Amino acid sequence: MIPLAEARTRVLAGCRALAPAERALEAALGCVLAETVTSTGDVPPFANTAMDGYAVHAADTQDVPARLRVIGTLAAGGAPDRPVERGQALRIMTGAPFPAGADAVVMVERTRVEGDEVVVLAPAQPGDHVRPAGEDIAAGQEVFVAGTPLGPGHLGVLASIGREMASVVPPARVGVVSTGDELVVGAGRLEPGKIRDSNRPTLLALARQAGCQVTDLGVAPDDEAAIRDVLDRGLAECDALLTSGGVSMGEFDYVKKVLDEIGDMAWMQVAIKPAKPLAFGVVAGKPVFGLPGNPVSSMVSFELFARPALRQMMGFGPYGLDRPQVRAVADDDSLRRQPDGKIHFARVVCAYGADGRYHVHSSGGQSSNLLRAMALANALAVLPDGAGPVAGDEVDVMLLS
Repeated sequence: MIPLAEARTRVLAGCRALAPAERALEAALGCVLAETVTSTGDVPPFANTAMDGYAVHAADTQDVPARLRVIGTLAAGGAPDRPVERGQALRIMTGAPFPAGADAVVMVERTRVEGDEVVVLAPAQPGDHVRPAGEDIAAGQEVFVAGTPLGPGHLGVLASIGREMASVVPPARVGVVSTGDELVVGAGRLEPGKIRDSNRPTLLALARQAGCQVTDLGVAPDDEAAIRDVLDRGLAECDALLTSGGVSMGEFDYVKKVLDEIGDMAWMQVAIKPAKPLAFGVVAGKPVFGLPGNPVSSMVSFELFARPALRQMMGFGPYGLDRPQVRAVADDDSLRRQPDGKIHFARVVCAYGADGRYHVHSSGGQSSNLLRAMALANALAVLPDGAGPVAGDEVDVMLLS
């Protein structure tokens, strides 16, 4: 067996970032910037008002109530056509350009109208409720650096500086294939010896959740020509491939035979439980992951190896590769284990307690074929080799949701 860290290093070393591409903002959500963005103009582009009210000279409002002559109304989208003189006020709406002459805005709630005059009921100070040009972003300012993952707010900022396109690392196109004569797709009657394929739908969903674009390559029978065909098709269409099953020591499988013939594969036994067997290699310049066949092992292997590698391909930095980890308190003895030289990843339910700490307990059976317990889990407890924690002990936890 090899240590987990060594296996991860091998995998990550084989997964380079994809070439940048120009994308429209509406298609860039979740992508990582491949350029540093600098603003060509101020945001906001002009001084404007932060409140509905009256643009005034603050000096005219120091003795209240103060009466000022209203010289007009200015809405957002309009432009002032005259300066505000002493003794005058301009009715102004939120977002409207701030007029010359005035130096403050009095909120409408602190005024009352009497004919063509406004009565100011509270004194204003220079700068009140005025947003200066460039308050958010100044012309020439570096807005975002390369490597920034784009969320909704980032896209809004890019739009605010006039960007319609951005250079980003595109989502990885990931093909997922299941192999095996025993696999059945759909709800039909199961013949003796047949099982329904659960790994492929699960891996497709995990890859999509990680930000990838997925291609369902279907189920291939245990036939060398069929497996070679589906792998060739996947390598032609996709940036990376995920297969499940056929990676255990001593197990005969056509996937092994074909991958060894067409690529440089490493067949590893990693010191973890579940998900000990792992295959990884680069075929035709594209990463191929051979994940274990047991459903839970397949999911855990994806989280530990495929997810961080795929996100690295999509430009995410070290802190964006893995799920977040927290320290949590074991609520009972359900996470006890036997020493075996491996790190265990126990399926747990994690919740934030009234004591300000995370708490965990087992989500159910821990065998690698028990998919429901994995589905019920929202975290994995990381248990170093040894006897495991007892109630009240703290453990490291990888949050899945």
